[in-house]
Amino acid sequence: MSTPLVEAQGVVKRYGPTTALADGRLTVLPGESHALVGRNGAGKSTLVSVLTGLQAPDEGTVRFDGEPAPPLTDRDAWRRKVACVYQKPTVVPELTVAENLFINRQPLRRGFISWRGLRKEAAELLDTWDVHVDPEARTADLKVEDRQMVEIARALSFGARFIVLDEPTAQLDKREIERLFARMRALQDSGVTFLFISHHLQEVYEVCQTVTVLRDARWITTAPVADMPRAALIEAMAGETVAEQAVRIRGVEDGAPVLLDVRGLTSGAYEDVDLTVRRGEVVGLAGISGSGKIELAESFTGLHTPTGGTARLDGRPLPFGDVRASLKAGVGFVPRDRHAQGLVFGMTIGDNATLSVLDRLGRRGFVGTDRRRGFAGELIDRLDIHTEGPDQPVSDLSGGNAQKVVMARALASDPRLLVLINPTAGVDVKSKESLLSRVDTAREDGTAVLVVSDELDDLRRCDRVLVLFHGRVVAEHPAGWRDHELIASIEGVDHHG
Repeated sequence: MSTPLVEAQGVVKRYGPTTALADGRLTVLPGESHALVGRNGAGKSTLVSVLTGLQAPDEGTVRFDGEPAPPLTDRDAWRRKVACVYQKPTVVPELTVAENLFINRQPLRRGFISWRGLRKEAAELLDTWDVHVDPEARTADLKVEDRQMVEIARALSFGARFIVLDEPTAQLDKREIERLFARMRALQDSGVTFLFISHHLQEVYEVCQTVTVLRDARWITTAPVADMPRAALIEAMAGETVAEQAVRIRGVEDGAPVLLDVRGLTSGAYEDVDLTVRRGEVVGLAGISGSGKIELAESFTGLHTPTGGTARLDGRPLPFGDVRASLKAGVGFVPRDRHAQGLVFGMTIGDNATLSVLDRLGRRGFVGTDRRRGFAGELIDRLDIHTEGPDQPVSDLSGGNAQKVVMARALASDPRLLVLINPTAGVDVKSKESLLSRVDTAREDGTAVLVVSDELDDLRRCDRVLVLFHGRVVAEHPAGWRDHELIASIEGVDHHG
């Protein structure tokens, strides 16, 4: 048995009266991909912050290669041991890839930065780890998957061979995820070890050899992935037997009026799209990356201007290319990336939740503080957001609760059309259920709902799912579809286009 690359035993971490981790344990062997799973609040983030030297445990030990972890003050020693690639980028977007790779350690010549040397070293580093990115590209212009690979290469350049990936697939589509997993396997073959944190259990089975489950701030089990059936894994996470629940689709009422009526809509990303969504109907949009599904949905929210065709909401033309006008026209929107598009992180939960309805909460540009707090409080209760109150900074929240704030704002304006893009990305099982139950509530309120997602669980709630392929609607699946049928349509297996 080889010496564990990383070993944590009996880790305890308290914040005042709150015990964030009561019994954290982890044993990761060299060269494996090890999954760390658990619902939000299970203690995963706390254990990672201890493993990466961001904070010291109150009790317990952490060892690397059999040696005690370095002192917290020795940042260079920690960088040589471990690095974490978070959902939120830790690179400086305005700098080039090369500048980010060697920030604060640029090669010098006669006391000045050697830009030629910097580009050369960056190219060599990227080449060593087979990362196909231009060293002179502005980091802000990179795709999410390439930005993640730059962060991994930077970590490896310090000598670290243990990389924590925290929700790395939350903002990637299916093809990008497959490419990330192929790169992970290649890096594993080169001697890199991963701790992989994900709410998508299917990914654990695809890319990991071992899984550790935390629940209620305690270690529950560690087992080979091959020996852990999906039902047993969910049971370990939930602490109870979870029966597969069939989602009951109420079905749209016969004769319900059409709220969204789209005819021949065309742009650079999609072509000649016809679709309708009735009052109280939930329609899904599915498709691979580049299918046009996201651009189509974003067009209804005012983010894009189609080149041809029409879209009417409740009989009136939708105002393309104007987000504020589309909000006024009755469109509520949960964007695909809550970090970049969904939340203002310098503001409170209450401010974020009420941004779309400020005109209702005051007159002549003045917003009544009490009215806003009261309205935000109702939204917090309605969406079961776990918070100390409306005045808490939104940056304090877990992924699931942050996404609920984005959903709260979308619902605050009582929209006639609710557009949801990847509404459960990067949230735990319980928050996912809570967010999807809002879709049912919107349906019962008579809202027309459009759900764009790569997650089959998000699409099961739909009355029907339209599949886009190369910008065209190629299939429609009524509720009750089988996974393999929908996946075949999405992948373009059962049609030619």
